[in-house]
Amino acid sequence: MPEPSVLRIRPALPSDEDALALVDRATWSPLHAVAPRPQPPYEPFFDERHVPEDHLVAELDGRVVGYLRLVLPTSLACNAHVRQIQGLAVLDEARGRGVGRALLRSAVEETRRQGARRITLRVLGHNAPARGLYASEGFVVEGVLPEEFLLDGTYVDDVFMGRSV
Repeated sequence: MPEPSVLRIRPALPSDEDALALVDRATWSPLHAVAPRPQPPYEPFFDERHVPEDHLVAELDGRVVGYLRLVLPTSLACNAHVRQIQGLAVLDEARGRGVGRALLRSAVEETRRQGARRITLRVLGHNAPARGLYASEGFVVEGVLPEEFLLDGTYVDDVFMGRSV
């Protein structure tokens, strides 16, 4: 009988740069990306706007298989009680094993730990798997920008979801 997999969610470290960049490129899909497919030379994963402290890393049996980026949505003091998920990626081989759900739950815990009251995200309207996961974790649709993006010749809604923590 195979050993059960061990899933661990932890804060990102600067040394995770290469592994997270690989996850980011491997998971690119028109289902969730509005930017074109990344091409070499690749931009760094971490930069002045995307620092390690803003990321949670998912490890399955000691291997990085996903991440979640959790940030302040704006620099305004009047908005400091909100955190926003601005990226969630899980390698195909790790899907269906609770990785995305564990990352979401950890993001809610981290939002609460930081003293914030709400957590929000944006998701493309045609991304039914992600929307279902978010809804199952208590996120509700709070707004829709109809046909906000033109992706591969199709207009796609931008769906804003959120929840209290």
